[in-house]
Amino acid sequence: MAAPRAPCALAAAAPAPGKAKLTHPGKAILAGGLAGGIEICITFPTEYVKTQLQLDERSHPPRYRGIGDCVRQTVRSHGVLGLYRGLSSLLYGSIPKAAVRFGMFEFLSNHMRDAQGRLDSTRGLLCGLGAGVAEAVVVVCPMETIKVKFIHDQTSPNPKYRGFFHGVREIVREQGVKGTYQGLTATVLKQGSNQAIRFFVMTSLRNWYTGDNPNKPMNPLITGVFGAIAGAASVFGNTPLDVIKTRMQGLEAHKYRNTWDCGLQILRKEGLKAFYKGTVPRLGRVCLDVAIVFIIYDEVVKLLNKVWKTD
Repeated sequence: MAAPRAPCALAAAAPAPGKAKLTHPGKAILAGGLAGGIEICITFPTEYVKTQLQLDERSHPPRYRGIGDCVRQTVRSHGVLGLYRGLSSLLYGSIPKAAVRFGMFEFLSNHMRDAQGRLDSTRGLLCGLGAGVAEAVVVVCPMETIKVKFIHDQTSPNPKYRGFFHGVREIVREQGVKGTYQGLTATVLKQGSNQAIRFFVMTSLRNWYTGDNPNKPMNPLITGVFGAIAGAASVFGNTPLDVIKTRMQGLEAHKYRNTWDCGLQILRKEGLKAFYKGTVPRLGRVCLDVAIVFIIYDEVVKLLNKVWKTD
């Protein structure tokens, strides 16, 4: 008589249908760090070109005529490896940056999901904003400042930074620790809006795709396409902030009193188009970046779920 009751017992023990599985922040930190490190090694040359174009002010004789000319001049002067100048500073920061981003996002989202474990688009935006601000303060601002100074230094007749650690020592010796936090306000605005837009779009697309079953498996290709769309949305949404941040972190940042003054000077001297300098190379890099990061992140989380039980 007991045998017929077994299915009922099993059903009672099974997760409620439609309830989303939460991701432990520890898994998010590990998966995010790995994804960030792999992604930056693939996409860095486009970041280099974008930064050079943004630093190429119209008030001086233009150094580059476009993306192709920037690549040609760099390779001619420094070889192919010249396109990777500044990679070390970005690589050292990309791993903890992505770790902080995804760890904070999962921490916040786990507290903002509804009773069924679902996260709506608005809350996804707020969680993304929190993740972006956290990564900006903890990792991105010092990392980006050092990277921009390295890239800008290469355009000087006599580059003074011999490598990552030498560059960091020189920056701290000359400007103190605050020298690595130039453009903090612009960086917080940029990263906060960046991740708010990306996670809003990603959450919206995931919810649309999974429908009533939040645990529906997602093919890596679908994840990549959604990630590229989210990346493109963030580029068009906040490239002006990225240009201001880059100028505030360059070797000539002393020309600007603050973030607002930097924006006004760019507008007055170079016009509105200057706020979208580097959009094309940034679009290519960011779409690829976000697609790769979300694919690797999701796949690593799936693997961790098999070997690390947190339920």
